[in-house]
Amino acid sequence: MTKAILYLEDGTSFLGKPLSTYGESAGEAIFNTAMTGYQEVLTDPSYAGQIVAMTYPLIGNYGVNEEDVESKKIHVQGFVVKEFCRTHSNYRATQSLIDYLDKNNIMAIEGIDTRALTRHLRLQGAMKAIISTEDFDPKSLSKKLEAVPPMEGSDWVSKVTTDRKYVWKEDGVPEAKYKVAAIDCGIKFNILRILTRLGCEVHVFPATATAEEISAVNPDGLFISNGPGDPAGVPYVAETVKKFLGKLPVFGICLGHQILGLALGGNTYKLKFGHHGANHPTKDSINTRIGITSQNHGFCVDIKSLKQDDIELININLNDQTLEGIRHKQWPVFSFQHHPEAAPGPHDAQYLFEYFIEMMEKNKNAST
Repeated sequence: MTKAILYLEDGTSFLGKPLSTYGESAGEAIFNTAMTGYQEVLTDPSYAGQIVAMTYPLIGNYGVNEEDVESKKIHVQGFVVKEFCRTHSNYRATQSLIDYLDKNNIMAIEGIDTRALTRHLRLQGAMKAIISTEDFDPKSLSKKLEAVPPMEGSDWVSKVTTDRKYVWKEDGVPEAKYKVAAIDCGIKFNILRILTRLGCEVHVFPATATAEEISAVNPDGLFISNGPGDPAGVPYVAETVKKFLGKLPVFGICLGHQILGLALGGNTYKLKFGHHGANHPTKDSINTRIGITSQNHGFCVDIKSLKQDDIELININLNDQTLEGIRHKQWPVFSFQHHPEAAPGPHDAQYLFEYFIEMMEKNKNAST
């Protein structure tokens, strides 16, 4: 039987079995604590450059379908599970997860101790890794990993952003009342669905779009999307965002939150093993509520780097007290680290989209 190895840059290795795709694939190894939502995880552009290990032991029991994708393709560098389910059952399923991964030529490995892998990554931190069905020599694999660029400083946004501007289309939605310019750093479809259903005409721009190109559509608000990698690796997006601060309502999610933090003069840093899953508690001071949130990020805005005379810290992660949300005290500008659009995950924070709508409405009324 063909074997596969998951080899980590610190020399730790795990032997398992591959699916039908053989070869090698390298990236940053991280773990995701969600029990469901694997199709959304696979197609979330924020996971570009990463090998994702699912902590829940049995993955694939409800198959996959054509409606739950969050982008046009799978973005992970590899997928690691304890066991793939061979018999899926769901009325919406159109194929099995195994067939889906094989059809898209994704390196996947099963049969390893994902609990041990997760514990190791928690203790040692996220690190580069490689899945291989061809090479099992530690020295050779280590040399290959040395050639893999680290996540810090790398521009992964350019690999996932749209190559041209477009307007998101959705059937059965209300007539658009607001025009939103969305900077695509790796945007998820569910963000576009929610904004459109709330009465927004969403113009999606490449991450390299200039402030002049964005202003040309005369937007009522600016949205900065989620995306992969290090926010410091895409300084051009922060420079564009700066030009809209104090002029338009601005809303950022995940990487967009980090980019807004940089645009406001703050700094970011890499977390030890990141926040990846659908079960992270946060405290929101906007309405004094605790929410269970969906998260996927390996970097964080440094609380101490922000000018708190201008910026209000409005959301904190209750697991490690890291910053999850900011709001400007004078301008209609705010952002959140977690994912209010869910997909996958709970919908506790979905009210934040309505908060953005309220900001645009107030701004329109003030300018008339």
